[in-house]
Amino acid sequence: MATDIRIVDLQSDTRTKPTPEMRRAMAEAEVGDEGYGDDPTLNRLEAMAAEMLGTEAAILVSSGSMGNLVAALNFCARGDQMILGHRAHTLIAEMGSSAAHGGIVYRTVPSNERGMMDLDAVDLLLHPRDEPQPHTGLIEMENTHGSTGGRVISAEETRAVVDLAHRNDVPVHIDGARFFNAVTATGATPKELSGGVDTITFCLSKGLSAPFGSMLCGTREDMARARVIKKSLGGGLRQSGIMAAAGIVALNTMIDRLADDHENASTLAKGLARLPGVVLNPEDVETNQVYFGVTFDDQDEVNRVLTERGVQGLILDEGWRFVTHSGVDADDIEYALGVIGETFSEFA
Repeated sequence: MATDIRIVDLQSDTRTKPTPEMRRAMAEAEVGDEGYGDDPTLNRLEAMAAEMLGTEAAILVSSGSMGNLVAALNFCARGDQMILGHRAHTLIAEMGSSAAHGGIVYRTVPSNERGMMDLDAVDLLLHPRDEPQPHTGLIEMENTHGSTGGRVISAEETRAVVDLAHRNDVPVHIDGARFFNAVTATGATPKELSGGVDTITFCLSKGLSAPFGSMLCGTREDMARARVIKKSLGGGLRQSGIMAAAGIVALNTMIDRLADDHENASTLAKGLARLPGVVLNPEDVETNQVYFGVTFDDQDEVNRVLTERGVQGLILDEGWRFVTHSGVDADDIEYALGVIGETFSEFA
């Protein structure tokens, strides 16, 4: 590939780079030892995250997958079941970690085109006709919902799940990797949108553009146990204030600009929908992810050519995916649409 070709990387918002302010904050961070609880920068980040989500406490973990695993291990004993939607990221893209590390049984229920679980199906698992089924340790939701194209679960929908779960003494966890994209799309506050769940994760390293980490938020009691579980998984980070410093900058400076990503994704979706061979309803694009289908053959070859021409995306089980983020601006989107249009026209 030519080195002077213009690159527009739409593979994922994990492709973001830390801002200059983040790099300075990391270089200058005051640090201690997380194991002794005396890293002041980490403590500040965790307090910020808890305050923003309206929880008592929070802990920094290495990734959203680790946060989801720690939450599951916190609530579920070996042999317990975790109820989740049939297209949940935890189920299809986290390597069965809850089963592998905790002996937890995944029990799936149907979810709709936006990722909202069927509450009647959830209720049936909570009140089984067959008594010998596993005890329910946790219900997990996902917001935004990745495999449906970054769709948003509303505060009212979340509250409905929480009310059903809590009536049956079952906790609820939100896999909120892109939770602040959902906040931006709805205009709700983080506390409102979390709907009274017991724990929630959100990523610092996707749309918020930090180089590391996710936050797991919940009660002091749950986070105290979670910290022990995190350490047992090798998650003790020592002078983690270096990484936490970037997270603080992310929370202070990168949330409001997520609206730009959503606008760019909408522009991209509308442009793609006009191209030959593309199957896409732009109205389905609610945040920063654009999923679409194509009618032409040999999609891998098309993607290879597109990549050679500098526009990078992914083909997943759900179809093609382009994701906007802080490394892509409006001019990049217009340029990418030109390249995509030329390439698709050759294969349609």
